[in-house]
Amino acid sequence: MIDNASIEQLKNNMDIVDIISNYIEVKKAGANFKANCPFHGEKTPSFVISPAKQIYHCFGCGVGGDAIKFVQEYEKLNYPEALEKIASMLNFSLAYTQGTSDNNDARRVLEQVQNWYAKNLDSHSISLAYLRKRGITQQSIETFGIGYVGASHTLMNFLSQNMLSLPTAQEAGVVAQRDGGGFYARLTERITFPIYSASGAIVGFGGRTITNHPAKYINSPQTKMFNKSRLLYGYAKAKESIYKNKKLIVCEGYLDVIMFHQAGFCEAVATLGTALTQEHLPLLRKGEPHIILAYDGDKAGVAAALKAATMLTGSGFDGSVVLFPDGQDPADMIAVGQVQEVANLLRNGQALIPFVIEMMGKAYDLNNPRQKELAFAEVKSYLDGLSPIIREAYVSHASTVLGVNIALFGQNVKVENTPSRFDASKDNMGLLNIIKTLMEKRELIDEVVNFIEPSMFGKYDALFTAVIQNEDNPTMRSLLLDDTVKVLSKEQLIRELCSFLYIFYEQKVKRIPLDNSLTLLKKTFLLRKLRGDILPRLKRGELVTYGF
Repeated sequence: MIDNASIEQLKNNMDIVDIISNYIEVKKAGANFKANCPFHGEKTPSFVISPAKQIYHCFGCGVGGDAIKFVQEYEKLNYPEALEKIASMLNFSLAYTQGTSDNNDARRVLEQVQNWYAKNLDSHSISLAYLRKRGITQQSIETFGIGYVGASHTLMNFLSQNMLSLPTAQEAGVVAQRDGGGFYARLTERITFPIYSASGAIVGFGGRTITNHPAKYINSPQTKMFNKSRLLYGYAKAKESIYKNKKLIVCEGYLDVIMFHQAGFCEAVATLGTALTQEHLPLLRKGEPHIILAYDGDKAGVAAALKAATMLTGSGFDGSVVLFPDGQDPADMIAVGQVQEVANLLRNGQALIPFVIEMMGKAYDLNNPRQKELAFAEVKSYLDGLSPIIREAYVSHASTVLGVNIALFGQNVKVENTPSRFDASKDNMGLLNIIKTLMEKRELIDEVVNFIEPSMFGKYDALFTAVIQNEDNPTMRSLLLDDTVKVLSKEQLIRELCSFLYIFYEQKVKRIPLDNSLTLLKKTFLLRKLRGDILPRLKRGELVTYGF
């Protein structure tokens, strides 16, 4: 049980605006703050937060309460869990009258494991040599707590010797449990990077392989403390500079962040193996900085920059894009002493909105009238989603880029034959989730390609084929930018595929008796195979190879 005096102390340390702004975007409105209510759909903000009274109230749906109540409702937690969540955000240690909290125990595991990882690095010459080769100094190694973990049994021995509970270590995301029982280390033979919340509390780890494992980087799994869609690597160390300089640099990886900081660009942060999402926006908005997207200039970097820039500008952010040339990344340039060149690139980045317009235009053959029409439709739709004043400022640029009369961008002009939106029915959304996941996590293609084929995807068969063959076309890009279509984890992808295949083969069971091209013997065999083998295995969550 949490001690009452500790609860009161926590309440005295919390600010409701700061707590709620970790979850949703809030804007100053006189003495209060306003936001779109997260508990019911609305376009006009009716959710009001009072910093003076430390309460919130929605004039639309009537919900209200203090910061603890908000976290309870938003996270679906009970009262003690909400207290522990807020304590975690604030890096506050709660006191308990009986026993200890799971979060505190998990945090203790993370802290001790981090100390052990950091000590291991000193005795692992291969990892040290790699870091030195990348230009990382000893001071940066210590500042960012870089470490090393070897074989699984070494971590298991450490946990045992220090009497750290395996279930608690699992709760912390350090170990996982095998299907047949027993535990194993999630990170093995990797350089480790501790990941901290915005308040500076350790919440998980990232790891980089040194054994050429197909997954170059992996992160801790989702836990009560670790949600990679809301975390930015390096933010706790960068936030003072972000607030002071009104600038925030978003880059692509741990090493980029470390090298940026090492070179004096201390506003740098990175996403954790995922694109920027709407859930990152509250954190990005703190201090109202100018956002610089600093990405590699390769195909993947450009696509990521376009998606991020589209989302940021649609949410009212100001910023710029820097694409590093000639296959270089910021870490490489800084490592060879090109700090001034990096500074110049950051200083001269392209503004977000012109970047989006130009990238949208480049995806089409503007010499082809039909292609130009599609490009115009996409750019006009994008501009119409911006505020009227911002839209007006960039219409002439869009007209020049596309080579169309500026009058066509009038608000009342209807665009014919515009690219159709994706069908958002439940079945289609499942297919689109699968396709988008394979687009963004191509390492999963080899794991699932034996179980599916394009014909299964119906009207999306060509899109699925394009993804498998790594082609580039506007439909793929539209899917990439559609935030209603989700990118799944590996586990979610397997579940979605099993569900999709179960429905697919159920329909096959209904069609087989009506198929006059099959003999009675063949029909009997197929129905027995489907009902007795394929469908039961899919229902258990096991993917089944397509064989007929």
